[in-house]
Amino acid sequence: MPSVSEQSGQPTVRRAALAFIFITVLLDVLAIGIIIPVLPHLIERFTGSTASAAIWVGVFGSAFALAQFIASPVQGALSDRFGRRPVILVSNLGLGLDFVLMAVAGTLPILFLGRVLAGITSASISTANAYIADVTPAERRAASFGMLGAAFGIGFVVGPALGGVLGGVDLRLPFWVAAGLALANFLYGLLILPESLPPERRDGFRWSRANPVGSLQMLRRYPQVFGLVGVVLLSQIAHYALPSVFVLYAAHRYGWGEDRVGWVLALVGVCNVLVQALLIRRLVPRIGERNALLLGLGFGALGFAWMGLAAVGSVFLMAIPFMALWGLAGPSAQALMTRQVDEREQGRLQGAVTSAVSLSGVFAPVVFTQVFAASIAALSGVDWSGLAFLLAAVLLLGGVALAARVTRTAATIPIPPSGESPLEERASARRA
Repeated sequence: MPSVSEQSGQPTVRRAALAFIFITVLLDVLAIGIIIPVLPHLIERFTGSTASAAIWVGVFGSAFALAQFIASPVQGALSDRFGRRPVILVSNLGLGLDFVLMAVAGTLPILFLGRVLAGITSASISTANAYIADVTPAERRAASFGMLGAAFGIGFVVGPALGGVLGGVDLRLPFWVAAGLALANFLYGLLILPESLPPERRDGFRWSRANPVGSLQMLRRYPQVFGLVGVVLLSQIAHYALPSVFVLYAAHRYGWGEDRVGWVLALVGVCNVLVQALLIRRLVPRIGERNALLLGLGFGALGFAWMGLAAVGSVFLMAIPFMALWGLAGPSAQALMTRQVDEREQGRLQGAVTSAVSLSGVFAPVVFTQVFAASIAALSGVDWSGLAFLLAAVLLLGGVALAARVTRTAATIPIPPSGESPLEERASARRA
């Protein structure tokens, strides 16, 4: 199927659409980033101890991921049926109202409810990936996904730094600012964001496909996609080491407060922006999506191992550039997957991928926070507090091995004109 730009014959249409979705994701991530330095400490205020807060941070993360696991396939299928724009708009509106709820939460259960609602409404990221697939030719998708990653990076440059400063004034102030940004994003999309999926390319909505089990069955139709989702799953599990324990880890091992954590996360964001916006579009065409995927996962493993072994804060900071190179992996994996799936199923693909990786968030935060809690409770003379990061490094090394295996064949397996997967096409030929 031709992209929007190919249909119109005007490359400026594609560039304008990418600019719109870039701004939408940027504002969304900025709103999320603002609360990162303060949410664990707000939970700590309710629980009364760091160890209890670490466990509850894991529970919050698991609940958020479980809500995404259930809701993402529905949102992906809805975007294939009704278009990407309305799903993004509803997501941003729901997220803004949810931040208001968390800002006024007076008890831990109300704050917990806010995180569950955030998991349900946060569809804009997966739908944005489908939007990119709609408007970008296959050979340029890695660079476009990289620009989407750059929006993440910029959001996490400004967001955590601003959240740290605002949190120093009042722990609830970042939630109000996040609510304002999310609602402004809704108004921006309502007035400016164009639709990327024309009516003739939309697919029907069926509940049999709009559920986690149905979406995972859809992935099995595409063997290489199914394997790549496994790689993304391992990568996502490892990723949870950072949001789950970093704030409490940095305070415990290095004595960093909210402001210092905010600036460190801002540095992480700067490095990610440089990789996503500048390096990917230059490096991936030269070395290929497969090599970029393997290289990114390898650097991520190195960065996590470095962080887990760093005895002082200055050594920890030296690992950040290596962690940023992990950013090569995500856009490359996305580009490889979108090549395999029919244009009418891109929303379902992104919903299925989001659902699968959200499943990791059901248990990964609990695992990492439990590992961290156990490591700081150890009575030996050795500092084991970095054990959670070392576990993440091992998971990424497993991702390297799996990625090397599933991408050993040709980088792309063409989709037959019938829309069947390669396995289905061969089965049909045998039956004939």
